[in-house]
Amino acid sequence: MMVKLQRYDGNPILSPNEANGWEALAVFNPAAWYDSQRGEVVMLYRAAEAGPEYKCYFGMAVSRDGYDFERVSNEPVFGPSVDGFDASTVQDPRMVKMGDWYYITYAARHFPFGQFWKPAAERYRHPVCPDEFPRAIRTNATSTGLLLTKDFKSWIRAGRITDPVLDDRDVILFPEKIGGKFVMMHRPLEWVGPRYGTEHPAVWISMADDLLGFRESKLLIRAQLPWEDNKIGINTPPIRTRHGWLTLYHAVGADKFYRIGALLLDLDDPSIVRYRSRHWLMQPETDYEIEGYYRGVCFPCGKVVIGRTLFVYYGAGDKYVAVATCELEALLDYLLTCPA
Repeated sequence: MMVKLQRYDGNPILSPNEANGWEALAVFNPAAWYDSQRGEVVMLYRAAEAGPEYKCYFGMAVSRDGYDFERVSNEPVFGPSVDGFDASTVQDPRMVKMGDWYYITYAARHFPFGQFWKPAAERYRHPVCPDEFPRAIRTNATSTGLLLTKDFKSWIRAGRITDPVLDDRDVILFPEKIGGKFVMMHRPLEWVGPRYGTEHPAVWISMADDLLGFRESKLLIRAQLPWEDNKIGINTPPIRTRHGWLTLYHAVGADKFYRIGALLLDLDDPSIVRYRSRHWLMQPETDYEIEGYYRGVCFPCGKVVIGRTLFVYYGAGDKYVAVATCELEALLDYLLTCPA
């Protein structure tokens, strides 16, 4: 039986806060982790300022029930560096915990992105670089960084986790080693064409002995279904279940809407896709998903399991944070009817 994610009636659960300049324009694309010892969901959300550069930061909120979140501070808990590869913006965190440490992947750019929804003549324009500059800088490509913390107060910027030459985002870490190796999924935009076996940007998987040592990747999934005919990318860190690693992915269709699907990957070899949803689990339908700064997007960066319920935290319309749920077992039962 097909399963759909059910929106919370109280959505959106976080909205822009005009009292704080760093989150006055938008709050969206949240990472999440459930601390079972404290009975608390920890959320890192992307927050955008209202200025023309559209700089982004990370705010933090916590919840006891998974629905009602309270901001922990009027200041961002993390922001762009002074002069590093992430000096202009930090975006779209994904978070796992291994031991005492949280490992957070995040997207960043050399120059601010600017308010992309405005007419071109009104947007911020980054400096024009000489041809001798690295291509990734000239084109303002998106890199992905690795961030480490124990307490969300002290941070270690480990550096780029992906190849700095590529525009590579939607980078997800597994929450444990598999076969003695770290595992990462990612979506390099340039890996398209006969050489790569895909017509559109697709999801790749890589294993390494070191978290900054991912060098070789294998194609994991590419667009197959009508609602996936533009590009796809992994959204949320995998959760171990008895049937496989459960993760969510987004697909952008011809209408440019972002819809959500699900995968079950082999427990011992996650480069093998065992099951893949045939239908989307959620698509943009509400005003807060369609009338934001991007018209028509549901973009989760975190999910947690509390009891028997799967909570999926997503950015709506590039403006709000929302949550949708389903029974975990019902989703697994559905996926088991969809062999890859």
